[in-house]
Amino acid sequence: MNLWNILYIAIGAFFVYYLLRYRVTIVKFAGEVRVELDKCSWPWDPNQTGLKKYKELRDSTVVVILSVILLAGYVTSCDWILTHLVGTLTGTAILK
Repeated sequence: MNLWNILYIAIGAFFVYYLLRYRVTIVKFAGEVRVELDKCSWPWDPNQTGLKKYKELRDSTVVVILSVILLAGYVTSCDWILTHLVGTLTGTAILK
């Protein structure tokens, strides 16, 4: 046995010990997570099938992508304008 095998065995033993020691807490936590996930509002209607099921999710994704593109364009425009304005005022303008 080399050092790595001993290390793997020690880590595995610690993992098993941890699971056995805290099994009640882990099971309780998993149950609470399941209860909270049942309370969530999911972005699809469970009664629909096919691609119609994901209509709200798809629409929200499109809104997020368009928002990111518009924000990137705004930030890029402001950066370009401010770079040229400060360059002109300080005499270090980018000549292009």
